[in-house]
Amino acid sequence: MKLDKDLVREILLAVEASKNDPKEGIDLVLKDRSPREISYHVLLLTEAGFVLSQDAAYLANAVSIWQPKRLTYKGHEFLDTVRDGEVWELTKTGAETVGSASLSLMLELGKTYGKQVLRERLGIELP
Repeated sequence: MKLDKDLVREILLAVEASKNDPKEGIDLVLKDRSPREISYHVLLLTEAGFVLSQDAAYLANAVSIWQPKRLTYKGHEFLDTVRDGEVWELTKTGAETVGSASLSLMLELGKTYGKQVLRERLGIELP
């Protein structure tokens, strides 16, 4: 299964919006996304250090079903960096230009494009 960058952002936004206790898993239902896709991407986000999650297979007596529990600081940082739609589109385009990009590289791209957008909107330079 390929990394779906838009799904990564959708999951992070949904986890952030959740009112669940961070000790509990969050049952994510995302429009036009299969549970398998969501579970796989939650696992990837866990491996990247963006979310804390749990394998909830024992709850469903099934194969692995990864449920997010909460965002990590790194997850919040990534989401805050790419929350703006324009910055997100620039970040995805930049990643596609090089052929592929890890989530860590996308975080750095997002920071760079975020500074560019701020400069254009506010007329200020950031280091």
